[in-house]
Amino acid sequence: MSAKARNGSASSEAAGPGNLSTAEQRAVSTTAGGVGSPYDSPTGQFPKVAMTKELPVNASTTTGGTPGDVPGPGGPGDSGSHDGTYSYASIPPAGTPPSGGRLRRRNLDGRRGTLDFGLFILRLVVGATFLYHGLQKLTGWFHGPGLDGTKSMMENSGWDHPSAAAAMVTAGEVGGGILLILGLATPLAAGAVLAVILDAWFWKQGMYPGFQYKAGPGAVEMETILVGAAVAIIFTGPGRWSFDRNRGWAIRPAAGSFVVLLLAIAAAVLTYWYLQDGNPLTGIGPFD
Repeated sequence: MSAKARNGSASSEAAGPGNLSTAEQRAVSTTAGGVGSPYDSPTGQFPKVAMTKELPVNASTTTGGTPGDVPGPGGPGDSGSHDGTYSYASIPPAGTPPSGGRLRRRNLDGRRGTLDFGLFILRLVVGATFLYHGLQKLTGWFHGPGLDGTKSMMENSGWDHPSAAAAMVTAGEVGGGILLILGLATPLAAGAVLAVILDAWFWKQGMYPGFQYKAGPGAVEMETILVGAAVAIIFTGPGRWSFDRNRGWAIRPAAGSFVVLLLAIAAAVLTYWYLQDGNPLTGIGPFD
């Protein structure tokens, strides 16, 4: 193009829209207010912008474990350049989920089935049994001896300080029984009734020579069952059907259960040794 033509074209553009060619006017008319841009023409193209991203060299960046599953080098649309970059901006696909893509199973600790109901029944039976015998000693209900009769019974059975002995056994049975039924302060309640029934076990089996479990006046079958039930409650906890349901020991007792068990046994042995003035294992095996 000659310099004259170029000058003429420049002067015509400076003159205004009326001097533009038909194609140029059409391009300008597509914009509001006659404002145009170099990209208003349908045949215009944006310049290519090089955007690169480092390709992680890791098997987890592929969905199937092979490089051919992702766009970029070695995959669909490979441009033939294997310089370790994508030819366009991209986000690497997520890695394979753990456990073969399967979701992890829910924690099953919360599924207790009828366990809490069963523990409630156990507490109810054991607690009511102790409460029944305690009320016999405290009030004389259910054809019981009352406090005076309990004191006389303890004195005639060879207990030192019979008043203190009667008060201790009555408090342990009544208080421990009520707390077990409610599931309140359960470790303390189970430990209290365990100490009481252990002393009853020691005293009853020592009344007659030899060890009798089921037959005879010195049989300790019932006491043994109650001992086992009290120990079981110490190690299982009261369950969620209890006032202790928000306590850690309600459904997940730990090392503290062993501490409660040892303290209850120690309390029973020391009480029997001090108030009965004898060996709690008299009549059993080598302690004859």
